[in-house]
Amino acid sequence: MENSIFELQYALDTFYFLVCGALVMWMAAGFAMLEAGLVRAKNTTEILTKNVALYAIACTMYMICGYSIMYGDGLEFFLSGIMGDGVAGAEEAATYAPSADFFFQVVFVATAMSIVSGAVAERMKLWAFLAFAVVMTAVIYPLEGSWTWGGADVFGMYNLGELGFSDFAGSGIVHMAGASAALAGVLLLGARKGKYGKNGEINAIPGANLPLATLGTFILWMGWFGFNGGSVLATASVESSNAVAIVFMNTNAAAAGGAIAALLVGRVLFGKADLTMLLNGALAGLVAITAEPSTPTPLVATLFGAMGGALVVFSILTLDKLKIDDPVGAISVHGVVGFLGLMLVPVTNYAVFNDAGEKESGATYLGQLIGAGTIFVWVFGASLVVWGLIKVIAGLRVTEEEEYEGVDLTECGQEAYPEFTGK
Repeated sequence: MENSIFELQYALDTFYFLVCGALVMWMAAGFAMLEAGLVRAKNTTEILTKNVALYAIACTMYMICGYSIMYGDGLEFFLSGIMGDGVAGAEEAATYAPSADFFFQVVFVATAMSIVSGAVAERMKLWAFLAFAVVMTAVIYPLEGSWTWGGADVFGMYNLGELGFSDFAGSGIVHMAGASAALAGVLLLGARKGKYGKNGEINAIPGANLPLATLGTFILWMGWFGFNGGSVLATASVESSNAVAIVFMNTNAAAAGGAIAALLVGRVLFGKADLTMLLNGALAGLVAITAEPSTPTPLVATLFGAMGGALVVFSILTLDKLKIDDPVGAISVHGVVGFLGLMLVPVTNYAVFNDAGEKESGATYLGQLIGAGTIFVWVFGASLVVWGLIKVIAGLRVTEEEEYEGVDLTECGQEAYPEFTGK
């Protein structure tokens, strides 16, 4: 009887893991559509090429070495699953198939890399970007992940979990990490031609397809239920099922709060309803709740999302004033708000100490700060080195003429909307 109950739980949890992984994989389509909508028409094919290629690279590199780096003997465990022995020892390890765990983890890696894609859009060489994707998904992200979800000590010096660091589904581990890599690339790459004037003026460069960007946002919103919900890691018990329902509810509430706050802040600042700020506000709300969607009440989750939605508007404006050119607002949405999400965790998932003064559960503000600092310093620093090497060896940026013509033709030899070019 006990064996049959375990088998049923194993099957249900594995199936749930796979479905959530598929939802997160669908976020790749969301990023592709969002970015394709927010760049100019002449750069659409290249941004789509990047999103499909980076997903394939992430899946391959994480299988080759990333999973092993992040979880120790993970590659050996995964290969045993390929050979038909994936269930062996599963009762001791987890109540789901190890191959399902790999699939769920690999789509998170691709998400982190997708964040980089939009920030460096419209002026980076395609092959320079793909070269960075290899290193990011094979080493930079997995090593940072080993210190957080993998439970390893940071370079053998300190353990983030023991210091009180907690990140439920990746506000810092995935989103801030991706934004940190993007920031390093943008700083070395420079702004798009014509974005900033000689006298300090900021020139808007509108995207070509806002309906596509809106569709991408809704796809990401839907995929986020798998992102956060799957991070519960189980659903085949009353306790885990209730946890999943709470996570879904709070994820949705935070996105709604972020969208409303960004819309209202945009109305106050610009006197108009700014669609791009509204879209980024919804995404910011999702990022803000990702670090801890299981403990807030729905109202608190809405407020957390609203904080993210308001913050992202000011962050986008501030980065523009600093002449940090991010065509889709990825650094603000995923980096600045990702940090906010980490710092909100102790509000509802506060640390509990025993009589001996030892922390038993929960997060501390100091632990969150150290964790956020560790993630940023490692990912930004390592990315800066990798981007720098690529710049020296092959160059990061297309020529001014190629940028003017559009990277679709120069990098891909195809136009996304040929019937509208008049050629």
